Amino acid sequence: MNVVQLLTPKSAVAYLNEKMTLRQALEKMENHRYTCVPVLNAEGGYAGTITEGDLLWAIKNKYNLNLKNAEQIPLADIARKRDYQPVNINAHLNELVVMAMTQNFVPMVDDREAFIGIVTRKDILQYCYSNFINKEGTEEVHTSQKITAR
Repeated sequence: MNVVQLLTPKSAVAYLNEKMTLRQALEKMENHRYTCVPVLNAEGGYAGTITEGDLLWAIKNKYNLNLKNAEQIPLADIARKRDYQPVNINAHLNELVVMAMTQNFVPMVDDREAFIGIVTRKDILQYCYSNFINKEGTEEVHTSQKITAR
């Protein structure tokens, strides 16, 4: 199975650039209602992930902020608790499954380490569930709604 089939491309992903400010990050995360977002460097490479918690702890521990001051703080200056580990575009599904056990999404990079998109935990589970149902030979779905594979 080619994991690219599960990819949500960069063009459809909300992401931040390290040069963006704290205020821009807060507004983008609020607008998309995401709690965790990939961060890219100036070259478009994957630099890590930033969470609401990372932003809130930075505000509490490092900065005496209002929104005007938040415009002066680049994301690169904010400590991150942990970064979601990316996989190469040539990764195998089992790598994605293992990573999705501890990450809401798996960032994907190309051979040059450029960020190309994400694979969500939901997409991985839907794919695995669909294949499980097909192998079991049953069409019955035991959830409140029918799941469709991409």
